[in-house]
Amino acid sequence: MAVTEKYSILMVDDSSSNLESLSGILKNDYLIFKAKSGALALEIAAKELPDMILLDLIMPGIDGFEVLNKLKEDPYTRKIPVIFITGSENETDEERCFDLGAVDYIKKPFRAELIKARVRAHIGILGQLRASEQLGLTDPMTGLANRRSFDDRIKMEWYRAIRDKNTISFLMMDIDKFKSYNDTYGHPQGDELLKAAAKVFAEKARRPADLSIRLGGEEFGILLPNTSSEAAMVIAEEVRKGVKALRIPTADNKVITTATISIGVISMVPANEDRMEDFIAQSDKNLYEAKEGGRNRICQSTYVH
Repeated sequence: MAVTEKYSILMVDDSSSNLESLSGILKNDYLIFKAKSGALALEIAAKELPDMILLDLIMPGIDGFEVLNKLKEDPYTRKIPVIFITGSENETDEERCFDLGAVDYIKKPFRAELIKARVRAHIGILGQLRASEQLGLTDPMTGLANRRSFDDRIKMEWYRAIRDKNTISFLMMDIDKFKSYNDTYGHPQGDELLKAAAKVFAEKARRPADLSIRLGGEEFGILLPNTSSEAAMVIAEEVRKGVKALRIPTADNKVITTATISIGVISMVPANEDRMEDFIAQSDKNLYEAKEGGRNRICQSTYVH
């Protein structure tokens, strides 16, 4: 199977010669990150989110077992496939590695062709899994994340915000008078409006961690991890202006239609006693206030402990 895109691989080994050898084998086909310690590996994994990790087992300080345990504890890194490459002679180590969640176990000294084949096989499995997950987590009309995807993601972001004491922000959005638009121009034209608005959301929430969601019907959301209330308001205003600027022609090109959007914004540094459900409910209340206040506007609230 030929590699058609640059997947990234984090190589972890306390031996510089082993790292250089592995890199030489794989660097033409993959984007390579290197770490000479378990601690550095965890830092790079959290920051770069590599597609795969090649991990030495026996290292000073944090060994491979502990690195894998910590990777599995973090919702962002727990699904990264880990292949152990080790010179360990302990017969129980291989079994323990698989029990902890490793996908493969290769003994040193390794052969270049074996490394290539094993990595290629697991990258292929990874691609298939991602394609399957994407089908179930994406709204087919707009291409945005769907409600299921949002439910999964906000749980991770909520607990990460609690742990890191960071601000999490959320925009609850509703296209104004969408029923009237549908009644006037027909449902196919309404679909065109939804798709055009979705492009605005994706363009304005452009960081890799941001998530634009179609929650249902004409209701959308944007999840903004590690985003201050001020930054959330900037994005909300860009979204509001972007939707207002849309010009969507009807199928016969006789009419150029327009639309506006109302937005409820909530920002919070959550604590253990806070409830994620209350956070989302408040964004919905803010959206209602924006609608009641005349539409085409933003209503925000911020919680500070």
